[in-house]
Amino acid sequence: MLSSKIHMRVYFDHNATTPVDPLVAEAVVRALSTEFGNASSVHHFGQQAKGVLDDARSSVARLIGGEPSEVVFTSGGTEADNFALRGVAEALESTGRRHLIASSIEHEAILTTLKALTRRGWRTTLLPVGASGVVSPDALRDGLSDQTALVSVMHANNEIGTIQPVFELARLAHERGALFHTDAVQSVGKIPVDVRALGADLLSLSAHKFYGPKGAGALWIKRGTRVSAILTGGKHERNRRAGTENVPAVAGFGVAARIAMSKLTADANRLSALRDRLEQTVLARVHGTAINGARDARVPNTTNISFEGIEAESLLIALDLEGIAVSTGSACSSGTLEPSHVLRAMGLPTHRTQNSIRISLGSGNTDAEVDYFLEQLPRVVEKLRMVTGVRR
Repeated sequence: MLSSKIHMRVYFDHNATTPVDPLVAEAVVRALSTEFGNASSVHHFGQQAKGVLDDARSSVARLIGGEPSEVVFTSGGTEADNFALRGVAEALESTGRRHLIASSIEHEAILTTLKALTRRGWRTTLLPVGASGVVSPDALRDGLSDQTALVSVMHANNEIGTIQPVFELARLAHERGALFHTDAVQSVGKIPVDVRALGADLLSLSAHKFYGPKGAGALWIKRGTRVSAILTGGKHERNRRAGTENVPAVAGFGVAARIAMSKLTADANRLSALRDRLEQTVLARVHGTAINGARDARVPNTTNISFEGIEAESLLIALDLEGIAVSTGSACSSGTLEPSHVLRAMGLPTHRTQNSIRISLGSGNTDAEVDYFLEQLPRVVEKLRMVTGVRR
């Protein structure tokens, strides 16, 4: 039963998922009720659904600076990441290039897929990041070989928000004849993303990270890039991804993309100011705190803060009892007792990997909500530290 004393509910976990924009919800309902045809059918209802897909594909392509024909709809970021890695691996297997590279702080969708490909005989290399949480181009240069088929480095990290030097990394990969993929699930809709400027060959994105529906994502594949389909059957998505398209979710995806384009700069500026004020106040009011990762190149909504002498899970639960939702890291890894693999890869001490929380703001968050968080946090932290015996 919820505590009766809670007078405000605050959602600071937008990197896990975002609330659906009302205009997105309208588009989804409309597609479910009146645009219900199978987009592969030639009659009126099918062509109506195909029109919805075409409009959404154009909107998603514009959001990332690509062409509509280069966008393949998927069920989300995880499938898009799998498609990129497995599709390139299979397409290039006959060339003798059987080496894959990724950073050590990638999402589990990348890391677990790499493990699966390793069991099939592929050689994999994970690049270090250091305390900044940023991949060094020199580390990639040292890891590349003439057998490297694909390099995959995320654009922005889901736990600490750091932005990687994708353009430079992609250039190095191309110099050795390798393709470059970036998981941009946590950057698209938060900062400007242009696939041409990034120099990538493949890019993953997901609608529910920027106020779209769950179950809709995309893999952008640069024209001419060799990628084998990993789902086979019909000729959907230009023979690249079999299966009847999820028209309602894709319709919402398209609307979310258009909304993101219209408010990108304004949202980024406002959220960056909110995030910075939150960080500065926490560091000033709560002793034994530190920001994890580089603070200069991050997505504007994300901070990751460690609290000396407290387990992150305990702090998360205590804040939730006050009506405040934060996280301890990736939502896809929640429920595990393992320390954050991202913070471990950064070389942080064990206690830092276990006492850090992620705060990720969104377009609906207000100054009043940040104020409420800043009022509750010092008291909650002090109470937990008294239990563990950590005092000022």
